[in-house]
Amino acid sequence: MSVPVIMPRQGQSVESCIISNWFFQKGDRVKKGDILFSYETDKAAFEVEAEADGLLLERYYNEGDEVPVLSTVAMIGEEGDEVEEAGAKRRSRYSGIEKVEMLKSGNVEKWRSDGVTGETIFVSPRARKAAERLGITLEGITGTGPGGRIIEKDVQEAAGKQSLPTPLAREIALEENRKMPAAGSGAGGRVTSFDVLAPAGGPAEEAEIRKVSNIRRIIAQKMHESLMNSAQLTHHTSADARRLLELRKKAKALYEKSGIVDITINDLVCYAVIRAVKKHPMANSHFLGDTVRLFRKVHLGLAVDTERGLMVPVVKNADDLSIKELAMQIKEVAASCKKGNISPELLSSEAASFSVSNLGAYGVEMFTPVINLPQVAILGVDAIINRPADLGNGVLGFCPHIGLSLTYDHRALDGAPASALLRDIRLEIERLEVNI
Repeated sequence: MSVPVIMPRQGQSVESCIISNWFFQKGDRVKKGDILFSYETDKAAFEVEAEADGLLLERYYNEGDEVPVLSTVAMIGEEGDEVEEAGAKRRSRYSGIEKVEMLKSGNVEKWRSDGVTGETIFVSPRARKAAERLGITLEGITGTGPGGRIIEKDVQEAAGKQSLPTPLAREIALEENRKMPAAGSGAGGRVTSFDVLAPAGGPAEEAEIRKVSNIRRIIAQKMHESLMNSAQLTHHTSADARRLLELRKKAKALYEKSGIVDITINDLVCYAVIRAVKKHPMANSHFLGDTVRLFRKVHLGLAVDTERGLMVPVVKNADDLSIKELAMQIKEVAASCKKGNISPELLSSEAASFSVSNLGAYGVEMFTPVINLPQVAILGVDAIINRPADLGNGVLGFCPHIGLSLTYDHRALDGAPASALLRDIRLEIERLEVNI
């Protein structure tokens, strides 16, 4: 009896995943525990193991396909076992055409143009396979078969007239719904991505075209939604950083001696922020339109730069942690993000109650962080620079100051309470007392 391989659900907020790699081909024998394929959510990467011994009887999705969670991805069994019709509705990867129905009338498959015209094309299976093999599009080919159906001979004749496109050109034509040019500017007349994206009648641009990654599309969408669906305002100030630098020096010396935990400037700032946010419940909340969710605990979100893009994992119940415990957890979630094995539940925008984004290491003196909705506020931490200061007794000099940029949702917070929060963050940093 065959066993289905199911796409797991990684958290309630994940509705689909993208298959990144298959490690077995159809017909290969697998053992229980073998890694069948890897997949990605919008933030993290995972692997699926075989739950039974047997042959990989069927694979319903290819690498790069987006698969709804809990869908049947493959079947494992033995020769002669029945394989279910998964009905996997997925995009064909070879041209600008999407297969929308598995309807077969005799020896005909029904296809629809992937464009706005909705043109219907009838093509025989042999012709479709020939077009896929030769890498040409079916649009514009006149069918000579019964009822105007495109047959294999029509495809072969068209192949002699069309220039073969590169794989990237085919994919862009598919994704962007662009017509494949009859001739290209590549070697041997091949159609390149530049030719596909060139304005009609104009030369291809001298530029590199790269497909936007799945995580970049998600980040772009969330950033746009955040700015479109809230009233964001940013206040800027700076805090005397002498106390921070003193504590950091002490922590570094202890780390070099004991090697237990390296407490950084960012860890110290986050510790101070947590103490300040506890005093301002409206800032430690989610604005939900008609209601506000006020948190009794501080769940701290931390912006982490990774090779795959920006991630914002959360440290739960951060106000219960000592400075050493906080530093360790911050490092753990950041490392999990960079490895790609962070739990999606810790990346949900609703998991954190307040977030911090630190660009100080890049020398940024002031910036406007974007709120991770439905959170009410986010603190941007800037670089430490020397600023003029009153040293007492009428003496002026330069002291290190760390920049602080608080963005808040004006629908939930007014300017005065937001300013009070920023003031308390500054004071907590300047008066920070921790047991290093």
